[in-house]
Amino acid sequence: MTGISEEDAARHRAKMEKRKAVQDAEVAEKTVEKGLLIVHTGAGKGKSTAAFGLALRTLGHGGRVGVVQFIKGAWHSAERDALESFGPRVAWHSMGEGFTWETQDLARDIASARRAWNKARELMADESIGLVILDELNIALRYDYLPLDEVLAALAARRAGLHVVITGRNAKPALIEAADLVTEMSLVKHHFKAGVKAQKGIEF
Repeated sequence: MTGISEEDAARHRAKMEKRKAVQDAEVAEKTVEKGLLIVHTGAGKGKSTAAFGLALRTLGHGGRVGVVQFIKGAWHSAERDALESFGPRVAWHSMGEGFTWETQDLARDIASARRAWNKARELMADESIGLVILDELNIALRYDYLPLDEVLAALAARRAGLHVVITGRNAKPALIEAADLVTEMSLVKHHFKAGVKAQKGIEF
């Protein structure tokens, strides 16, 4: 890169040295290591995609991952195909039957959510699993398919080192309060509004 004077370069270097010292000191203050409760919510696209990115990170460190899909089990998931290529290091359970407007059967939706939640608790109790993804659990809670208090109590009682990621729109305020990390995906623009259908590699 040309056009940078020695004076400008020295000023930049001094500025970055100060910034690095501040950053290093802040990082050094962080000493707690614990399993995190992570919530991905909001109207924007990418909540589940981000969770599966964390799954890949866990797998990259040699860990095991558990996935329970509360709503999306009614259709094929390419993410499942990709992650299951890791063999027994991924325990994937698609237990939903589609969104409530598709099933149109409240009792069936509640029963499906209960089965999925029982499986989630089983995975959370498995000490060989370091990350559990509860995909679209927020939707099940939003429609009161599961008692919120029961879910919060089980999450609070999970073993110390377990990371849990919960996805879905409209996360309950009590869940947000209980979480260690909450990310809200904001919708700025979506191709669906322009008539573009769901496409391979993007939506599924």
